[in-house]
Amino acid sequence: MRKPIRWVLFAFLVLFFGFVLADSLGVFDDRPYFEVPHGNHTHYVPKDCDPPLSPGDAPTRPPGPGERITCQGQIVPE
Repeated sequence: MRKPIRWVLFAFLVLFFGFVLADSLGVFDDRPYFEVPHGNHTHYVPKDCDPPLSPGDAPTRPPGPGERITCQGQIVPE
């Protein structure tokens, strides 16, 4: 009786830690920007820029509803 309980617990732990790992890698994050902590403030860097925008050039406030961050670091209406 102990072996099935042990396997169920092991399977649950593997699934739980798999979910935690996927979440920490941003699999479930649909925002078009990364949050980069920098000292006592946060920079909001767009994900889809080529070449990537430096965090120092990114805005320090998140875009509001109907706004987006350009690859030049400006927040503009969509």
